[in-house]
Amino acid sequence: MNEPVRHTTRSRSVPAARPTPAASATRVAESGRTNDPAATMADILEVATAEFADKGLAGARIDEIASLTRTSKRMIYYYFGSKEGLYIAVLEDAYRRMRQIEAQLHLEDLAPEAALRTLVGFTYDYQTGNPTFIRLVMNENMHRGEFIAQSATIQQLNVPVITAVRQVYERGVKDGVFRDDVDPIDLHRSISALCFFSVSNRHTFSQIFRLDLETPEAIAARRLSIIEMIVRFVRR
Repeated sequence: MNEPVRHTTRSRSVPAARPTPAASATRVAESGRTNDPAATMADILEVATAEFADKGLAGARIDEIASLTRTSKRMIYYYFGSKEGLYIAVLEDAYRRMRQIEAQLHLEDLAPEAALRTLVGFTYDYQTGNPTFIRLVMNENMHRGEFIAQSATIQQLNVPVITAVRQVYERGVKDGVFRDDVDPIDLHRSISALCFFSVSNRHTFSQIFRLDLETPEAIAARRLSIIEMIVRFVRR
């Protein structure tokens, strides 16, 4: 369930006759704007992430994104092809940042239960600390996953986390600490669901039940509760 290498690899086709990004950036760069393609793309992605998270695909405007970056509308279309192409690149970048940090947990060095606790705790901490990611995922679900389905990159980025969950779980089964009838993908879904809900629904939940769910104490208590629920679910 950060920090970035923002240059994305997209599955969309690119016209073969275009000049290189560096050459094009040098020619069309306006006074005061960068001609560093990597920095330009990173700048665009940072601003576009906030815009798409706040306004969704339909509400975000390329003109507004361009006005908030050190580039132009023309260069945004040059690098990303279209508004939808930029949106997919933002989704890819968001998943990439999370998975890069996740890969540094070194779960293989921990005992199975400790590894599972670490993974759940990381997922909770990351999602709690990155509400923009949650809003992006919520927006994409409103599109029924239409744009994620177009990205081979996102599919590939999520393979390692399932592998990590499976390896932790299978080690636990082998050691006799986890029961042997849990599907690793379902386990991953349960972890994601519990952590995601804590961010996506915290405002409505707070209002309905008159609770302050954003105090450090409330956040820490919920973190521990989710970890315990998952561990007790798989424990023998």
